Amino acid sequence: MDEPWVVTLPEQMFVDGLGAPPDGVRVRLWDLTGPPERPDEISVVVPPYMDTGDWGDLFAGLPHLKLVQTLTAGYESVQPMLPDGVALANAVGVHDTSTAELAVTLAAAVLRGLPDFVRAADAGRWRPQRRRSLADRRVLVVGFGGVGRAVASRLLAFEAQVTAVASRARTPRPEESALGVEHVHGVDELARLLPEHDVVVLTVPLDDATRGLVDAQFLAALPDDAVLVNVARGAVVDTDALLAELRTGRLTAGLDVTDPEPLPDGHPLWSAPGVLISPHVGGATSAFPPRACRMLADQLGRLSTGEPLRGIVVAGRYGDEFGGGSRS
Repeated sequence: MDEPWVVTLPEQMFVDGLGAPPDGVRVRLWDLTGPPERPDEISVVVPPYMDTGDWGDLFAGLPHLKLVQTLTAGYESVQPMLPDGVALANAVGVHDTSTAELAVTLAAAVLRGLPDFVRAADAGRWRPQRRRSLADRRVLVVGFGGVGRAVASRLLAFEAQVTAVASRARTPRPEESALGVEHVHGVDELARLLPEHDVVVLTVPLDDATRGLVDAQFLAALPDDAVLVNVARGAVVDTDALLAELRTGRLTAGLDVTDPEPLPDGHPLWSAPGVLISPHVGGATSAFPPRACRMLADQLGRLSTGEPLRGIVVAGRYGDEFGGGSRS
């Protein structure tokens, strides 16, 4: 008989949410705050959500570790801790809806002047203004994976005009064509596209290609009064370049992520004009636990049956064992 997959989960709610594991899979509770029991049996680790510790030594102490499955869409903080050859999967589909919801909220709030209205209300003042609507805005969604597609579908419901950009130009997938997306542009077209859009929403992963993507040249290409919304990672944006534009009043921004993060007390972004900041809470909603449990149940079912895992971002030496994996 083949050895079972021994999977560690970081919280009891995931153990309870999964119920009885499928054949060939055993589940244990481990929150990575200390060494686990029987480390030589563990083959899959699910780290805690929104709590990236220094887990490299813990992972290295698991001689039969084959896969780390994150509960987050981003994985750039976990990847450097992987022992050689260990595969990595992200939480594909778990945070798409919540993050898209916040992206649209930030865009609408900045366009409609919600921060100004809240400040006026706090001061007991009635200060109506005519502001721009999401309706009829030209929105560029940069990053067209699960979150990007979810953002686009919601923007279209607001009657915005949406343009999609992915890492490379390609033919739209069926789900994208159903949204009415006729073409997915590549990042090499950004210089031409940026001046034509009122709002830019960033949903790209953080990697060598996207770190600092939004620099002074990128921002300068945007038209006056454009809005930048970042629900990706803070380091995708050059903070100093963004601050320079905010201080002139030429651009405004809605940021769920920043660089540095957490944003320290007294950082100039806090007092910059025209910026609305939320503390990296795109996926931190009531939608997370049930969707995470469904994702984990699906992945464990795939381990049991030998179907390809979803969300594999680093195949390691076990890519064939996981059926090659899928990023969507």
